[in-house]
Amino acid sequence: MKPPRLIAMTRPVSRSIAQCELTHLAREPIDIERARSQHAAYEALLSDLDCAVIRIPGADDLPDAVFVEDTAVVLDEVAVLTRPGAASRRPEAEAVVPHLTAFRPLRSMREPATMDGGDVLRLGRTLYVGRSHRTNPHGFEHLRQHAEPFGYRVVAVDFTGCLHLKSAVTALSDELVLVNPAWVSPACFAGCEAIAVDEREPYAANALRIRDTIVFPSEYPRTRERVHDRGLRVVTTECGELAKAEGAVTCCSLVFEARPMPRA
Repeated sequence: MKPPRLIAMTRPVSRSIAQCELTHLAREPIDIERARSQHAAYEALLSDLDCAVIRIPGADDLPDAVFVEDTAVVLDEVAVLTRPGAASRRPEAEAVVPHLTAFRPLRSMREPATMDGGDVLRLGRTLYVGRSHRTNPHGFEHLRQHAEPFGYRVVAVDFTGCLHLKSAVTALSDELVLVNPAWVSPACFAGCEAIAVDEREPYAANALRIRDTIVFPSEYPRTRERVHDRGLRVVTTECGELAKAEGAVTCCSLVFEARPMPRA
């Protein structure tokens, strides 16, 4: 049986992206047109990989809106709207609501919970949640309450040196992770093998899995070779301008299986 089609929700690069939130990087000039060109190529790649790309309307008054991954955690059974850790980002979640309701029942996090979706790594039926400046214990507890009834295990993970957990580790399969061991211990992910990034490419741990293909930043060729050498299919895309805003390939989309909600 053919698997359900994948949905990839994206949002345009805001004209105000130069005012984005930054935690671990010094502010650099961002070429907006180049960022938009790179983002368009990323969307085209997702489409080539048979994702149905749903473009959420842009918001030039929300500098970080392109990083749509942070607004929700989409599971097989339910979508949990987050409450981003940076106050300037909290209005971003409103725009995804009408699009997610077509595919999942929605749950929402409430004050004082905070969570960025980039802090949540799914491996099978386990959700690893990074303890960060953006995701607090209340956010962890809210996600646990929404996910555990569906059989998910929710595990807190400590990391350092970067903004989100998925800056330090991402899934190449349910049993294989790509990790920067200077930022998070591979031992946290029980039962998983790990590929370590090249030491000269500390930000290379963020990869986006689209079924049997790995979408990977072209800026990190040494780590790309390590992934390729494991027999995985890797396709690259430029994201250098968005990286100046602490973005990468998982940040710019919400990817999940299409499971349309039944009509009333």
